[in-house]
Order: sequence, then structure tokens, then C-alpha cells
Amino acid sequence: MPRIITTLLIALALCGTMSAQKNRNYDAARNLSLFTAIYKNLDMMYVDTLDASQVIGTGIRAMLKSLDPYTEYYAPEEVKDLKTMITGKYAGIGALIRYNLKSGNSCIDEPYEGMPAQEVGLIKGDEILAIDDSSMVGKATDYVSSRLRGDPGTTFKLKIFRPSTGKKMTVKITRRAIQMPSVPYYGMIGDGVGYISLSQFTEDCSKDVRRAFIDLRGQGMKRLIFDLRGNGGGSLQEAVRIVNMFVPKGVTIVTTKGKIRRANSEYVTTQEPIDTVMPLVVLVNNNTASASEITAGALQDLDRAVILGTRTYGKGLVQLPMDLPHKASMKLTTAKYYIPSGRCIQAINYSHSGTMKASYIPDSLTHVFHTKGGREVRDGGGIKPDVTLEADTMPNILAYLMSSGLDSTEVMNTWVLDYIAKHKEIAPVEEFEITDEEYADFKQAVINAGFKYDRETEKYYDDLVKMAKFEGYYDDAVSEFEALKKKLNHNLSHELDKYSVDIKRALAIDILPAYYYQRGALAWQLKYDKQLNSAKDLILDSDRYSKVFDKEQF
Repeated sequence: MPRIITTLLIALALCGTMSAQKNRNYDAARNLSLFTAIYKNLDMMYVDTLDASQVIGTGIRAMLKSLDPYTEYYAPEEVKDLKTMITGKYAGIGALIRYNLKSGNSCIDEPYEGMPAQEVGLIKGDEILAIDDSSMVGKATDYVSSRLRGDPGTTFKLKIFRPSTGKKMTVKITRRAIQMPSVPYYGMIGDGVGYISLSQFTEDCSKDVRRAFIDLRGQGMKRLIFDLRGNGGGSLQEAVRIVNMFVPKGVTIVTTKGKIRRANSEYVTTQEPIDTVMPLVVLVNNNTASASEITAGALQDLDRAVILGTRTYGKGLVQLPMDLPHKASMKLTTAKYYIPSGRCIQAINYSHSGTMKASYIPDSLTHVFHTKGGREVRDGGGIKPDVTLEADTMPNILAYLMSSGLDSTEVMNTWVLDYIAKHKEIAPVEEFEITDEEYADFKQAVINAGFKYDRETEKYYDDLVKMAKFEGYYDDAVSEFEALKKKLNHNLSHELDKYSVDIKRALAIDILPAYYYQRGALAWQLKYDKQLNSAKDLILDSDRYSKVFDKEQF
């Protein structure tokens, strides 16, 4: 009898599953039929002629937007953007360009070292006037950028205006394959401590990290700081290969689990490591995401590295690029990933009840997992560092001076371009500083330009006054309000002096690439990097470093 009952229960369960699947199939067919009918009516009767690609493409994107931010559709003409994102490669001139609000033209902001733009002599500030016979005057940066790119080996004429000389020039330039370095900088930072910065997990980035590590070890490196701050991720396989540099062969680094068998995978280290004992600190922040989190989280779970910085982004989802008919493509979220302790660090739950709604998982609902050595770690919210340390914050006035797209940013940019025009050479990277005299000149330029910015305290003060008047308290406290208003009075000269150290550093970082390229600017910044200097202090203190792995402290 029990056997018959069990059989009946299984049969009922199967019937329920089949019924649910049948209902889902019916709902899908019905709604697709409705979509087709709506478009046919629009195409036949709508007052204006429809662009099928635009209208239907918008519908597709709206459907995917209801799921999660990483499932995306790429129309045929956009597929190259997906490939660029995955590989980090494109064909162009190798330069960062920006829009100059003062002139209304796009201009060269930073030519990359060893790339076509640098080789033909383009410099920061050159305004792009024409590409072959097509005028670029007044065109948006995206428009200009798309026309600077093309097939490798194709040649074109680029007409520019150089403000520093007041002359127009035409150069012949040949596009070639461009790949931004995944390791923009590495070097020794004293006391046997090496530093490697990894900016993206593109194809073969693990080889670049390996080469940098071996080079530094040859220079006497005994300890390593590995910087993943601002690294938004990329290839999962490359993350596994990098972790494999520091942990033994045969260790499971990440497991993916999805709806279909194809999405379920286990990634295990397959090579002999190059170093399993060297002290290692990994720097992270809230823009450390995806493959970066796999790397940092796996090294934390395996007690192989100390993680320092701020909590990471919390992207525990895996995407798979898929080809679609008519040369279109999509990036589809197919699985969640789990790192060695068994935790998934996805921080956001997405629901699609009409609109996108994101809700972060509260600590009370997270689960405890354990590292290889028994330390407690949790899921549901990125990688929590072993040592939490906030980075220095940017003062409000500097944020406005640097804000892209605001008139205020041109005050800073104009001064920097004038500085570069006046200085054919500057001091070596390790010695370069903005002098007090130079800063005084910059300060006067800002004042003369009539620079203004929104002060947050003034906004809050105005709101407080409105609320006090509404609730009837203002008249009894008018003198106190007036006194507070005087103390909050805007004094541009005073604030430029107060935050001179931060502004000087920002000016230096903008100037240095014109002489020493990206690597020079990055090397210079390390001197003032609070998180990096704290990591250096930690890794040089053997007792303090070892204590992080002591589970008893938890």
C-alpha cells in the first residue's frame, strides 16, 4: 500500500508540473500574439512611419530591463561594442577624447603611449575639426569617437586645431588594433613590497599579471599588494587563472548554478602555482565587481590574502553572450556563482512587478560561511574586507571643478592646457608637484572666470528655513538663522585655499599624462593613496598580517 501511495504522489506531482508548464507556454504564445498584433496595427495606422528596428528594439530592451541590469540586447550594428567589452580590443587611433564646452568641439584628452595618435604627434587639447572630408565641428563625442574607429589598417586624414599654437594641422593616421593594458601599472614601492594594478578582466589578462609578478619578484619583491579597486570584472576564466597563481592545483575556485545543465560548471585550478606563501593584500572598493569579486573572495575564502578597503559591489551573476538571428546578439544572465566557502555574494534581489525594484539583503537574512581556516564570512552583500578602510573623499568644490559636462570643468581644463603649452618639460614623476606660485595663478584664473558651484549646506539651510516658517518657529529664532547664514556664506577664495592640497593633486594628475602617459600619472598617485599606504604598513607588519587569519578574533 505505501508503495502505491508513493507512486500516486509522484504521478500527481508530475501532472502538476506539466500543467504549470502548459500554462506558461500558453501565456507566452498569447502575449507574443498580442505583441505582433499591436505592431501590425501601429505599422498600418500610426500617423507617422515607423522605424521597425527602433520600435521593436525598444520593446526588446524594455522586456530585458524588467529582469536584471546585465541581460542586454545588441542590435547588429552594436555587436562590435559587445565584442570590445569582452576582449578589450578595438581598432582606432588609441586616444581618449572629450568634449570641449568652450569651443564646442571634441578634442584629444589623452593619447595612449605607443599608439597611432601619439606616434603622429597628437597632444592633449587638439580639437578635432574633420575626418577626411567629413566635418566634426560641433559634433558630439560619441559621434566623433565612432568615426575615429574602423577596420585595422585603414588610413584617413585628421584635421585638427591646436590652441597652444593657434594653428590648424592635418595628419595622416592609420587605424590599428587597440587594447588598453589590463595592467596599467606595476612596480616596487619600497621595502621589498611590489604593487600590481589590474583594471579589467579581459582576454589573457592573467598572462599580464603573471609577467608583472615574475618581473617584480626578480626585482626583489617579498610581498605583494594587488589592486582591484574600480575593476568592474570581465572573464570568469581569467579570474580563476589569476587565483591559480597563488593557490595549489586542483582547488575549486568558483561554481556556477543555473536553470539548465549548460549553465552549471565548476572551475578548478589546473596549473602549478607560482607562489603560495608570499604575503598578499588585495585592495577593493564598491566598484570592485564580478570577476574581481571572484578573485578577492576566493583568496579570502582560501585564507590566501588579506582583503583591504571597502565592501565590494556584490555582483554574483554570470552572463553568457549568445548569437541571435540576423547578426544580432545578447548578453544573458544564466547563473549565479559561488566561491570556495559556498557563498554567493549577490547583493541585490531583482523583481519585475511593473518596474525595476532593487532591494539589498539585510544582514539579518544573510548566512554564515567559513573560510578554509575557519573564519566567518557572509553571503548576500559583496565581499566584506578583512580590514575596512574608507578612501579619502573629494571636497565638493573639487567635484564641481572636475565635473564632466559642466561649464565649471572648462576653468580647470583651460588652465591645464595653458600650463602644458608653457612647459615643454616638467620634473620627473617622483619629483613633480604644483608649486604654490602655480596654484596662486590657478586660483586667480578660477576667480576671474566667475566660477560658481552649488554648496550643499546652503541647500539644506534653505530647506530648514522653509520648514521653520511652515511650522511657525522661524520668527522666534530669526537672529539665530541669520547668524548661521553668515557662517555659511560662500567664500570662493577661502575654499580654494582650504582645499588647495586636494586641488593641486587633481591638477597634477591631469597634467602628468601629457608627459608620462597613464603609467606616470598612476605612479604619482600612489604617494598619496591612503588605502595603499595602509596596505603597505599592514603587509610589512608580519604579526599584524598573520593575526588577520586568526579565527579567534571573530
